[in-house]
Parts: sequence; C-alpha cells; structure tokens
Amino acid sequence: MSWTRGLRAVLAVCVLLLTGSAGCGAGDAREQNIGATPSPMGRLLDDTDQDGRQYRDMGDRGAPGVGIEVQPGADGAWEVRLTVRDFRLSPTGTKAEAGRGVAYLYVDGDLVARLRTPEYRLAARLVPRGTHHVTARLYADDGTVWAVDGKPVECTADITASRTGPEPEATGSTAGSAAGVRSRAGGHRSPDRGGKAS
Repeated sequence: MSWTRGLRAVLAVCVLLLTGSAGCGAGDAREQNIGATPSPMGRLLDDTDQDGRQYRDMGDRGAPGVGIEVQPGADGAWEVRLTVRDFRLSPTGTKAEAGRGVAYLYVDGDLVARLRTPEYRLAARLVPRGTHHVTARLYADDGTVWAVDGKPVECTADITASRTGPEPEATGSTAGSAAGVRSRAGGHRSPDRGGKAS
C-alpha cells in the first residue's frame, strides 16, 4: 500500500503543478492573445494616407472624432478651432496611446501644421483668393492615421476668401456657421457643427 500512497502523492503534486502553471499560463495567454480581444490601439490596415502613413482602424466603439471651425481673422488670416471627441491632443514626445495624438491641418491637400492644441491661426498667404478646403485629420503619436471602417477620422471646412479689403470676405453660409465657411465631415465619427457624430 505504501507504493499507492506514493503514487497518489506524485499524482497530487503533478495536479498541483499543472493547475498552478495553467493558472499562470492562462493569464499570460490572455495578455498575449491580442486576436481574442480588440486592441485599444486598433488594428493597422494596408491603406495609407497621401504621405504613406498607415491607417489604424478603431472600429465604431470608442473611436475618436474631430470637428473644425474656420473664421475670418485680422490681417487676412483665418482662425481655426478644432473640437475633438474621445480624443486628447498630446504634447510632443508622447508615447502612442489609444485616443491620443495630434491633428494634421491641410489646406487643399497640403500639410500646413501639426496641431497639439485646438486653436491655430492660419496665415493669409496660405489661403489666397478663391475657395479652399481646410481639413483636420487625427493621427496617433506614432504617425499612424486614426481611422474608422477604413476611412480617416477627419473633418473639412470649405472657405472662400476674396481680398477686397484688409480683412477676408467670405461668401456662402450654412445655418449656424459663419459666412464663407461650409463644414463637411470627411471621415466617419467626426462631429458635425452641433457636436453630433456624422
């Protein structure tokens, strides 16, 4: 009978070892198995922006949004104000995290500024006479483009400038916006002028 007690003791130790390692291993497996749960940083897509930066798709749940308002300012300049949702503009040198990053500001598709604050003064020389598209697009701090359903998170305001006096004149308007500024959402989940997602 002593050999059966010894066998039972060995089996009990094996069960304890297996149970203990399975408990530790299960936790490690959950942390390493990213495919089982969506990453808070989204998934990288093959799609890129015009500069070759990859899209980082968040899906609909908890995805960031951006709105843009552009108003005529002094000396022919334009005052840009961003409104973000589920997103924080981060200081330079910040490690990439979900819901954080920088907004790139484009005029007619050309990058003019990387914004880490919600306000920016757009120089008059960047907006000559005519109609222009001012777009704010959200990027993660690692340079990837925040996206929802494969489309970049961005918003565009159409503005018209004419140089007849010291301040820019604007034509056209939409309800609730300043003359000369027409806002349109260019990407998913960007808030409209009322702050609602489009």
